[in-house]
Amino acid sequence: MTDFQFLTVPKIYMKAGAARTLGDYLAAESSVSSIFLVTDRGVREAGLLDNACASLSAAGVKVTICDDVVADPPEQLMLDMTEKARSAGCDGYLGLGGGSSLDAAKLLAVLAEGEQDLASMYGIDQIRGRRKPLFLVPTTAGTGSEVTPIAIVTTGETTKSGIVSPVLYADAAILDPELTIRLPGHVTAATGLDAMVHAIEAYTSRHKKNPISDALALKALSLLSAAVPAAYDDGTDLTARSDALLGSMLAGQAFANAPVAGVHALAYPLGGIFHLPHGLSNALVLPYVLEFNALSAKEQYAELYTHLTGDGQGGDESRAGKFAHYMSELCERVGLRQQLRDLGVPQDRLSDLASDAMKQTRLLINNPREISYEDALSIYEQAW
Repeated sequence: MTDFQFLTVPKIYMKAGAARTLGDYLAAESSVSSIFLVTDRGVREAGLLDNACASLSAAGVKVTICDDVVADPPEQLMLDMTEKARSAGCDGYLGLGGGSSLDAAKLLAVLAEGEQDLASMYGIDQIRGRRKPLFLVPTTAGTGSEVTPIAIVTTGETTKSGIVSPVLYADAAILDPELTIRLPGHVTAATGLDAMVHAIEAYTSRHKKNPISDALALKALSLLSAAVPAAYDDGTDLTARSDALLGSMLAGQAFANAPVAGVHALAYPLGGIFHLPHGLSNALVLPYVLEFNALSAKEQYAELYTHLTGDGQGGDESRAGKFAHYMSELCERVGLRQQLRDLGVPQDRLSDLASDAMKQTRLLINNPREISYEDALSIYEQAW
């Protein structure tokens, strides 16, 4: 066995209706008296903050709401929110929403201390400062951001950059499946597929794959493969919603320690350039990246296929091919099996996508098979 370390958040609290008792939980777990609540306008307008804010107020915690977050927030927006956070002078931070809201809350909890500027944080282990107390409550079952030390920011016109540091692990992740009940079917599908990709890529991560991340990835895939289609069919199915949220969190723990790779590297430009939802972007390239990687990851893909289906017949190469087909069929089952042309991506922009994907060195280094510009272009051509 190779040496490894495994890190995660110190506390995880999961309960249907947890948002309704959030104030009591924070009062018991911290001395925070004022919270800077980071979210987006859609979450606020949907009323998903109401129970949490009422509970916090009842517990004597002052709440300042910032609903400025957008998907993969631009750098300037993060700087603007930092000024608001510092002006509010809160002693704790709460991210409540999708992955971008949770990512923004992580960074604001550090930036509010004023010890380091955002520009110097990009990359791995570049955060030197402290952070304020931080609590994260997801409203989607997909990103796993509540248990990762990662935040994504849009740094140029189209490029996404990552900040990775143990400082970004929250003090607690609070999981309330009731908050995901209102998710539309297409969002349920896209975020659920994102979580499955987290588990798949953690299981095949080239450098930091380890026994704990493997076990979490396998359990996450078992939960998600059943829960995502069920929640897609019936959004009020609380068992499916709970399993999807739990699976997303477990996948988040897995890829926080065994990082994601080629699928995400090729998905990011689709979001950055054409503003496609991240989970959908993953689905668009997933089958072709799996086929490309099969030469180097056939044993792991075969293991994943047998784990999900119980089918151990045939050699590794055969089952690896079946795994790619299985995932393609699952994408189709939940309405995600499309081609780039169907979504308005011009064929003459595929080279731009490939060039942008090559900038995702933080992710590409983890892929089980090296991806060149020509390889990336070929995958986009297949997906077109």
